[in-house]
Amino acid sequence: MTEFDGVAMALGQALTKRGYTVLTPVQTAILAPELRDADVLVSAQTGSGKTVAFGLALAPTLLAGAERFERAREPLALVVAPTRELALQVKRELDWLYEMTGAVSASCIGGMDMGGERRALNKGAHIVVGTPGRLRDHIERGSLNVSSLRAVVLDEADEMLDLGFREDLEFILDSAPADRRTLMFSATVPRSIATLAKRYQRNAVRVATTEEQKQHLDIEYRALAVAPNDRENAIINLLRYYDAKSALVFCATRATVNHMTSRFANRGFAVVALSGELSQNERTHALQAMRDGRAKVCIATDVAARGIDLPDLELVIHADIPKTRETLLHRSGRTGRAGRKGVCALIVPHNLRYRTERLLDSANVEATWAKAPSADEILARDRERILTDPVLSEPLNDEEQAFAAELLGRYSPEQIAGAFLRQQMAGMSAPEELLDTGPSDRSAERKESRRDAFKGGVWFSLSVGHKQNAEPRWLLPMLCRAGHMTKREIGAIRIFNTETFVELSADSADRFVEELGSDMTMEKTIRVARVDGLPDMPADGGREQRGKTYQGDRPAWNPQAAARGDAPKKKKFSRREDARADAMNDDRPPPADRPQKPRGDKPWDGAGKAGKKAKGKTSYKVKKPHRGQAPGGPKSAGDAPLKRKKPKKHAD
Repeated sequence: MTEFDGVAMALGQALTKRGYTVLTPVQTAILAPELRDADVLVSAQTGSGKTVAFGLALAPTLLAGAERFERAREPLALVVAPTRELALQVKRELDWLYEMTGAVSASCIGGMDMGGERRALNKGAHIVVGTPGRLRDHIERGSLNVSSLRAVVLDEADEMLDLGFREDLEFILDSAPADRRTLMFSATVPRSIATLAKRYQRNAVRVATTEEQKQHLDIEYRALAVAPNDRENAIINLLRYYDAKSALVFCATRATVNHMTSRFANRGFAVVALSGELSQNERTHALQAMRDGRAKVCIATDVAARGIDLPDLELVIHADIPKTRETLLHRSGRTGRAGRKGVCALIVPHNLRYRTERLLDSANVEATWAKAPSADEILARDRERILTDPVLSEPLNDEEQAFAAELLGRYSPEQIAGAFLRQQMAGMSAPEELLDTGPSDRSAERKESRRDAFKGGVWFSLSVGHKQNAEPRWLLPMLCRAGHMTKREIGAIRIFNTETFVELSADSADRFVEELGSDMTMEKTIRVARVDGLPDMPADGGREQRGKTYQGDRPAWNPQAAARGDAPKKKKFSRREDARADAMNDDRPPPADRPQKPRGDKPWDGAGKAGKKAKGKTSYKVKKPHRGQAPGGPKSAGDAPLKRKKPKKHAD
């Protein structure tokens, strides 16, 4: 039997029975003697064995030196997980780990039968695993007694805060005894986790394994550039090319999950869906189908990104690019677990290339940029798999030899081989023809090709410049229209005061001249001339000062003074200030010498004749008087009062 230092004998036997020979780094770190009774905050990558790690860490606290548990009464440990699937998985892991200790576990999971959970709690349990909302419900209803808790574990604590469970977590932790152990496990430690740990942990010890700095060493990342409308076809080709035992495809929305599930099922893939709109029973059956091998492809939203452990998951596909680095790492962490190799593929449309590159850089992940597998590559891979199939190299027993001889006597070897080939290819979906996406490595190939295209570039002069408000954003499309070119054939654009120089590739220069014709004009007004060699460009840009803005006596620009911060600051002029400066340079007399119009003048004077317009232009209209009103305007206080209606007499 393998010896595990610091592990209780019963748990060591369970590890050996499970096939463990060595512990992972996070499991070894959590068993340090100084952490035996301490609160810990552990950060480690997904797939590093955190569930077994906190199971081993809880044993000394729960068993208290004994080999087996006493009769189950109130819970001794509480494990909180963010999702139903993760909670069920944690319970299964703890069940086999504590199998030989006589531990009784119970689950409190949202979406499950609450009455059955209440009866299980009444019978007694040593360890309770659940989701935050359901655990709080049981505590408030009195069916879960937390007064005897010795330890509380928060698994994937960062995810629980992201999902909005902070209030539930605080309620659970406030209800637990103050002298308990609190263990927090998280893939990352953002500020929110640090704040929670500071409030609910006592002198917590931070544990970070060396694997945290090396993200997913067992995962091969591939970024596949595709056309935006080829995304689904690229995923189909990926599934066909790798032919993984099980694959997980992540989508952003439930609608996309439903759409892809239907399409992939129609293409012959054994596929299941996993999203938040499904019931707990449906989600459990979907995961079980993946574990049993009845389904090979699972299409899911991010609800499956945390804690889901599929033993034979070899391929993870990001149909939609993750929005954050944490989502990328947690999605990808479903494969490459416990020393197994895995492939993570990102389907990258052209318009999301830069965003994907920034995402990979922020996650410290190196991905190989390539094209999605083509139909020819998939067919070649199929032939290779069939020729190397172990069934062809296995020896035949006596019964098989007799039957093989009968087959050869009735059919030719070519017919038998053809039947075997058709049988192998029957369950395979036909690969898709993808659109050509150009070179896969933009950073090297495209830059080099562009540099080569302008080695012998030809310069042209245009009769527009800064004075005509020339800008590259309208010059570029105009050049493309006039010369029937693409923007890749246009190099540098240098705009000066009255002239613009444009560089064209050597292959497109003659075509550009031919398209312009003998008059060499664009847009009927812009004259174009070919420049021999390099154009004579002014060193200062040749741009004149525009307008009559005030210049003043400005000191010369000193770069050394600017670096020291001693350079005079430039004054920013607003439109109002520019107008004021123009007024100062105006030749007209100042406002004081101009004939001024009385400020009280109005288009019409109410003291004169009513309705008579004043001299000059006016935008006012004289309103007609109301019926019964004098032409001079509304009645004043001295006019006759209005007639009042007599009040109606009411019968007593």
